[in-house]
Amino acid sequence: MKFDRVFSAVFSSLAVSPSGRWSRSDPTKDTGRPLLDCGAYGFAFGIAETMTHRFHPVMRFSKHVVAILALFPGFHLMGQQVPKAGERGTIVIPTSPPQSDAEQLRLRLHAKETPPPYDVAGEQFDVIVPKGVKPDSPHGLFIWISAGDSTSIPKEWEAVLDSQKLIFVSAKRSGNKRNLFDRMRMAIDANVHLRTLYPIDGRRVFVSGFSGGSRVASMLGVCFAEMFSGTACFMGVNFYTDVNGEDGKTYGLNYIPDDEVAALAKRFCRYALVTSEKDFNLANTRAVLQQGFQQEGFANAQLFEVPGIGHQMPPATWLEKAIRYLDEGKR
Repeated sequence: MKFDRVFSAVFSSLAVSPSGRWSRSDPTKDTGRPLLDCGAYGFAFGIAETMTHRFHPVMRFSKHVVAILALFPGFHLMGQQVPKAGERGTIVIPTSPPQSDAEQLRLRLHAKETPPPYDVAGEQFDVIVPKGVKPDSPHGLFIWISAGDSTSIPKEWEAVLDSQKLIFVSAKRSGNKRNLFDRMRMAIDANVHLRTLYPIDGRRVFVSGFSGGSRVASMLGVCFAEMFSGTACFMGVNFYTDVNGEDGKTYGLNYIPDDEVAALAKRFCRYALVTSEKDFNLANTRAVLQQGFQQEGFANAQLFEVPGIGHQMPPATWLEKAIRYLDEGKR
């Protein structure tokens, strides 16, 4: 199955809407033609089907296991208390999906290193659920990768996520000192698992982060384009080609995505690059937009420059601007 069709089909199965039907040529448009089962099995099978044949033939059976387990959300809960609408809490994810497999990660990034052993069951994830979440009101998902071990974001940011109907999730101990592959795996695991717990609009699954966490998010947003519809980078971004900054520095490539996955990212995904007037990553971010995303043919990438501040979390208004950009054509 060609990747553009797989990507559109996955988006269709994830997009929980009254009709549950979306166009193959444009996943954001409802055409009235059903593509895949929009229930839990449709989601799990679609997302597992997307990459297993290309990257890991041994995993072909496991996609069915993931799909069947998704039919029984209670299996994933393992007796833990899951935050309800208007609540926050910490959850544990018992198992990882096929996309977190070490070989998947290595091939997706064209990495020379082998990802180290990893068990998601030993990790904890903080979740903040907006007040309006209910079965007939699907929300988006905002997956946050912090630069430090704390998952906290400013209270003003929490209010924006609530108003924009986005469920927040972030892994603890996922800061810059943590192995890159682990940080990526935790974001992937959160992406898949939270869809079994809450009604998620698959067209609105965003990965984001600050500084080093933002750099990890930028890699996920391209290399796993079928899983993340949008990426919001705050004060840090990586790219897969060398770029030359206005500061005279050359910023080397950080990864090499699969060509077909990159083609999907260029066509369907959106990227908000947020930097600031005094951010030491300003020149790097501008160069990545112009010589990276734009030169490589990404249809939707935009720079946001916050005036008057340095390398820090920007005011909540800039988070809202970034989200509204990622949301264009989806709400």
